[in-house]
Amino acid sequence: EQEVENLSGLSPNPEKDIFVVRENRTTCLMAEFAAKFIVPYDVWASNYVDLLTEQADIPLARGAEMKGKCGTNESELEISWLEQAYTLKLFFLKEGHNTSRGQEAFWRLSRIQFTYDTSERTYFKDAVNPRKHTAISHRLSALVTPAGKSYECQAQQTISLVSTDHQKSVQLLLSEVRIQPFDITADFVFSEEHKCPVDQREQLEETLPLILGLILGLVIVITLCVYHIHHKLTANQVQIPRDRSQYKHMG
Repeated sequence: EQEVENLSGLSPNPEKDIFVVRENRTTCLMAEFAAKFIVPYDVWASNYVDLLTEQADIPLARGAEMKGKCGTNESELEISWLEQAYTLKLFFLKEGHNTSRGQEAFWRLSRIQFTYDTSERTYFKDAVNPRKHTAISHRLSALVTPAGKSYECQAQQTISLVSTDHQKSVQLLLSEVRIQPFDITADFVFSEEHKCPVDQREQLEETLPLILGLILGLVIVITLCVYHIHHKLTANQVQIPRDRSQYKHMG
């Protein structure tokens, strides 16, 4: 028995969507992200002879319909909105590869498919030859994550898709991503996160000045302590006169 739930209303960010797929009353796929598509399309110029290229910015709408499929090594998430004028399909694959530590398993986003209808008037204005088009990814290997972990990336990522509309390039903008399509151990709860390289770098850039500041402060304190101890020791030493004429005053 499979259940699908759109929990986007629980997100404090109105641009962020939350989707859950459950099988046998247990969560098998969870996805949270904000998504927007930038889609080029043709319109007639004012002379009705030449073509101009416009751009549609299509956000993933809240309240979207969804489907999902969980498997041992393959999982899918399908999201449709505006009466199926737009459909996003995400395909996930889990596989293993050999490393110096032996066989290791990981999962990745292996394919993206986006279907859009240029006759839909919310985002497309006066498109030439309006009809449905499909944009797909080629040889995609994104969101690579060790098996048993969730993928997390707050930074915006751009993935290019090639459309059947004269091979135009459609851009998918993803941000605030948290996804786990396999091996969820607790219902509605992500496993330990695997941060994307951009987030790791930004976190390092944020903490590095603090670490360097602490090190610099520690060096200053140690220097002052050494100077104080050295000054105290030299002050307590008996000063032996170098002028031999002063020896007569000693004793």
